[in-house]
Amino acid sequence: MPPVGELPGTMPKADRATGTTNRVEEMFVGRTVFVTGGTGFMGKVLVEKILRMCPGVHRILLLVRPKKGKQPQTRMSEIFASPLFDRLKSEHPEALRRVEAVMGDVQAEDLGLSAEDRSRVTSETSIVYHCAATIRFDAALKQAVLLNTRGTRCMLQLAMEMPKLEAFVHVSTAYCHLDQEILLEKPYPPPADPHKIIKCMELLEDNIAESMTKTILGKLPNTYAFTKALSEGLVVEYMDKLPVIILRPSIVIPIWKEPIPGWTDNLNGPMGLLIGAGKGVIRTMYCDSRGHADFIPVDVVVNATLMLTWDFVTKKPKDPEKRVYNLTSSSEHKISWEEILDIGKAVSKYIPLNGIVWYPGGSMKRSKTVHLICVFLFHTIPAYVLDALIMLSGHKPVLRRVQARITKGFEVFEYYANRVWEFRNDHLVEMREVQNEKEYEDLVIDGKNMDMYDYFEKCTLAARLYLLGETLDTLPAARRHLKVMYWVDRITKAVLMGLLVWFFFSMAPPTAQTIREITEEMSQMFFSMFRRTVIPLPGATPVPASSSP
Repeated sequence: MPPVGELPGTMPKADRATGTTNRVEEMFVGRTVFVTGGTGFMGKVLVEKILRMCPGVHRILLLVRPKKGKQPQTRMSEIFASPLFDRLKSEHPEALRRVEAVMGDVQAEDLGLSAEDRSRVTSETSIVYHCAATIRFDAALKQAVLLNTRGTRCMLQLAMEMPKLEAFVHVSTAYCHLDQEILLEKPYPPPADPHKIIKCMELLEDNIAESMTKTILGKLPNTYAFTKALSEGLVVEYMDKLPVIILRPSIVIPIWKEPIPGWTDNLNGPMGLLIGAGKGVIRTMYCDSRGHADFIPVDVVVNATLMLTWDFVTKKPKDPEKRVYNLTSSSEHKISWEEILDIGKAVSKYIPLNGIVWYPGGSMKRSKTVHLICVFLFHTIPAYVLDALIMLSGHKPVLRRVQARITKGFEVFEYYANRVWEFRNDHLVEMREVQNEKEYEDLVIDGKNMDMYDYFEKCTLAARLYLLGETLDTLPAARRHLKVMYWVDRITKAVLMGLLVWFFFSMAPPTAQTIREITEEMSQMFFSMFRRTVIPLPGATPVPASSSP
C-alpha cells in the first residue's frame, strides 16, 4: 500500500518556525508530574517519553497499587525492565531515579493515599496526567463506576489541594459520546448525573448493581463508554475551578516510530485480532468491510498530549471549547476494514506466527446469519475437534476457551465495526502549525509518510517478540509450517466439498430427487445432441448431417 501523504493542516518543513529548542522540554524543567495509570499501555509510553525527552523534569510520581502480593516499588521495577525503556536506560541511565512510586488505588475512596503521601503529592505537583481507567468493555458496572468515574472525582478533589497545579490532563476517549455521529471538540452533557450514579453504586450490592446494568446504561453499549462519559461530565464541572483539559484519543494502537516501532504490552483491540487471525483461529468477522474505524498510534497520542499540555500552560484558555481535544485521524485519513484485512493477510504470509493451528484466512461478512454459520463451521467445530485431539495426547484442552474469549470480543468489536463516527480534530491540526522545527522532529503528531504495510509488519514482528516470545530465528520454521498448513487447508476444503456434494446428491428428499432427474434429463439431451452431429461419439458410427433422425 502506498505511503499516506502529508495530512491536511501539516505545515511543510520549509515553512516552519525555525527553532533549536524544544519548548515542551523547557516547560518540564523543575516541575513535578503526577501520573495515574502509569502501569498501563499509554501511561508507560508517556512516562518513557517525558524521561527521555525532558531530562530537566524534577520528578515523576506514579500512583501504583499493590497487585498480586507485589508492592508498588516492585511493580515499578518490573515495568522498567520492559524493552520499552531500553533506549532510555542507554541514553539517560540516571533518568529512572527521578521516578517514584506512590502507593494508592484510583478505585479506593480518597485514592487510598496515606496522609504523608497525600501531603507530598499535593504540595509538589505541577502537572497531573490522569490516565487510569478500566478499559474492559465488559467490566461490571459497579467496578467501572468506582474506578473510572469516582476515581476521576477523587483525582479532581485532590487537585483542588495543589497550589502549584498548572495543568490537569484528563485522558478520556473519542468513543464515549456514541449518540454523536460527528464528535466536535467541545463538552457534551453526561448520560446521567455522575454524582447520583456514584452514590447508587456505593450503596448497592454487586449482584443488584449487575442486574440493573442494562436499565442504567440505556442506549449505550457497555460500561466503559458510559462511565467515561460520566467522568467527562465531572471534569467539565471543575473547569471554572481548575486548569483542566480533556483529551479524547480514538482507538490507540501500537507504537509507530519510537522508541520501539510496533511495541505494545497487551492483546487488546486490533492486536488481539491480528494475533488471532495470524494464528488461524479467527476465520470470520461480522463487519461491513467498506466501513472504517479511527486508529491512532500510542506514540502520536503521547506526543500530542505533551504538545497540548505546553500549549495550555502557555495560553491558559478559559473557553471550555478550547480545552477539549479529539486525538483522532479519520477526518484526514480513512483506511477501510477491507484494506486492513488485506494488509494483515499479506503480512501474515511473510511473517507467520509460530504454531499456527490453521492457515490464516477467512473474511468479513456483511450478513449476521452467514457469519454465525461460519462461526459454527470454522470456529466451534474445529475447536472441539482439536481439543479432543489435545486431550487424547494427555494435555488440557485450550481452543474452546480461546474461542469463548474470541466470541466475547466479537460482541464488542461488532458494535463499533458496523457503525461509523466522524471526529473533528481541528485543535490537533492547529497544533501542528505551531510546532517549530525541533518540536516537529521530537514530537511527531501527524501521519506524514505512514506506510501501513510497513507499520503492520513492524507490529507483527513486535508481537512475535514481545507478546508471544517468538524470536527471529524461529521464522524459517514458521514459514515451513505455514506451507504445510496451506496444503492441509486446501486438501481439507477439497475433501469437505466432495463429501458435501456426495451427501447432497445422496439425500432422499424431493429437492435432491428433482436435481437427479434434471441431471439425467440433461444427460439424455446431451447424448441426443451428439447423435445429431457429424462428430462421432467414441465407438459409434458417424451419422451424416443430412440424414433423417
